Amino acid sequence: MRQKIRIAHSPDSDDAFMFYGLAEGKMDPEGFEFEHILSDIQTLNQKAMEGIYEVTAISIHAYPYVCDKYILLNSGASMGEGYGPMIVARDTMTHRDFLKRTIAVPGELTTAFLALKIFAPEVKTQVVPFDEIMPGVKEGQYEAGLIIHEGQLTYGQEGLKLFVDLGQWWQEKTGLPLPLGGNVIRRDLGGVTHRRLDNLLKRSVQYSLEHKKEGVAYSMKYAGGMSEVLTDKFVGMYVNHWTVDYGDRGREAVARILHEGNRCGLIPRRVQPEFVS
Repeated sequence: MRQKIRIAHSPDSDDAFMFYGLAEGKMDPEGFEFEHILSDIQTLNQKAMEGIYEVTAISIHAYPYVCDKYILLNSGASMGEGYGPMIVARDTMTHRDFLKRTIAVPGELTTAFLALKIFAPEVKTQVVPFDEIMPGVKEGQYEAGLIIHEGQLTYGQEGLKLFVDLGQWWQEKTGLPLPLGGNVIRRDLGGVTHRRLDNLLKRSVQYSLEHKKEGVAYSMKYAGGMSEVLTDKFVGMYVNHWTVDYGDRGREAVARILHEGNRCGLIPRRVQPEFVS
């Protein structure tokens, strides 16, 4: 009898792409039966606190709150190397203007929110579903917005102006990529299962990268109406060698942002990230 594993991840093109091999039966499941559960990242962070799914995507910011139940897989990272979540508005802002405004954010456990608060701890925020932020800013409902996912490529088409790219700011500050999201596995599954699934999910990412054209075509249905060219570009931004394996520099980036979050008072305790070994 196959062991059932629920894999929860966001309904966006980069997550769809990295799980393409498994979701479409392109790979030997190696004795596992997979169920893919799609949900927005804020919900996934909250579900992870309850330990519901065997494997789930989370924001790196959420890791300190779920590390009693989960350990990080070595594959599945979403890293922004010189790019990442962006703050946009209808008009060009100075830093003084920015500090006076309330920023619509996609959830307080997202890494985008963590990076924003490291960048400007005093800024005021309002939580809004991620897919409502850009339209709301465009319509004047929100003074400015912190955008994630495909909006990073399409905000200009909506007439919005970029204030800061937090991935670029982070790289200039630290010399490191900005670790936005990762995949975690529940601790109670045990070391043997950890290693088997870690290897299988890594191979899924590699399969997608080796069959990129088909993987991008599959992920188009999760691309929010973007063209194939933009979908391919977005997937390339967030599914790459960092996604195959964090590597030493990627692991350093995770530790650094959690340390900075603790230092600025947003993360209540110092946490050292733990990966499947």
